[in-house]
Amino acid sequence: MKFLFASDSFKGTLTSEQTIALLKKAAGEIFPGCETGGVPVADGGEGTTEAVVKARQGQLVPVKVQGPLGEETEAFYGMLSEREAILEMAAASGLPLLPEERRDPRITTSYGTGELVHAVLKAGFRDISIAIGGSATNDGGMGFARALGVRFLDQAGHELMGRGEDLAKVSHIDVTGLDPLAREAHFIVMCDVTNPLCGPDGATWTFGKQKGGTPEMLEQLEAGMQNYRDVIRREFGIDPDRIKGGGAAGGLGTALMVYLGAEMKSGIETVLDLIHFDEELIGVDAVITGEGRTDWQSCFGKVIQGVGDRAKRHGIPVYVLSGSLGQGYEQIYEHGVNSVMTTVDGPMPLSEALERAEELYYRGAVRLFRFLSRPQAQLKLWREPHPEPS
Repeated sequence: MKFLFASDSFKGTLTSEQTIALLKKAAGEIFPGCETGGVPVADGGEGTTEAVVKARQGQLVPVKVQGPLGEETEAFYGMLSEREAILEMAAASGLPLLPEERRDPRITTSYGTGELVHAVLKAGFRDISIAIGGSATNDGGMGFARALGVRFLDQAGHELMGRGEDLAKVSHIDVTGLDPLAREAHFIVMCDVTNPLCGPDGATWTFGKQKGGTPEMLEQLEAGMQNYRDVIRREFGIDPDRIKGGGAAGGLGTALMVYLGAEMKSGIETVLDLIHFDEELIGVDAVITGEGRTDWQSCFGKVIQGVGDRAKRHGIPVYVLSGSLGQGYEQIYEHGVNSVMTTVDGPMPLSEALERAEELYYRGAVRLFRFLSRPQAQLKLWREPHPEPS
């Protein structure tokens, strides 16, 4: 019997690596002598860099950059091979870097993320994956691009800082100073939102409030974003409102595609490719995955959906152990999942469930493996050899 463990982190309680250790312990108790393997996974949001680096046995590299308000902060990127690197916007320009009272999308900037990319390019990496979830910014990616040599000019020819409040002032975009190393690189953007740059479903109205924007601020920022969009249309012949994901990360999705020619891909699919997940499936009889809460959203670019779909292609059953279940969780069964169990084993306050997360997870894992040890389950696990992943 061979199991593969690939769970998302349980935010605020268990890391992906901790779930692997607990599953290995529980599996050994119920299936003595079984073979187990585990890979840390994430969906392209915060924590993705660490998960991929651990799975690939890479190395985290610290970099001093400007934070969302221009203050110095220590970000990092992941070195995966001589050519490959991975980084996440949240490490340099993320919402968690700012306390709630300091969040203001008019003055936050993605400049630090551009500095992080510059450091990666300078270090010699040319295959670069960027996770862009969790941003604190609504600057259209101007700060990011400015750190790489792009200049944003107002009507008088003065260079702008590249903050949200500058969107309305942009009159010309000069890309002649773009870092030549960026032209040599291939960028993959890990993103699962499809929002355009402007409009009711765009960057400002969809994500601006959580970044500290008041209704009055958001009206001003949306008008500025429309001006920025129109300049891009005029000077590059590209309509950001037709770019799926152009509104991601406060418009950073647009900047990456317009200025760097980046390729937009699903976050979880990119992570699974980077960690060579299909190779991990070779010879596996069952996959165990999970997350803090499983509901209808789990089917849209989350870890369980990605892991389930990959395993399904190779005829490998998937079992889920999650902290809780929400509305529409049953939809996950369409993605290769055979069964879903929860770690919580009785009525209890959320605070208690969080405090006892490790204990409850282990006990839930034991229940799961006891279920798999039943004769009816064995008939599904011991079957004709499944095709090896190509």
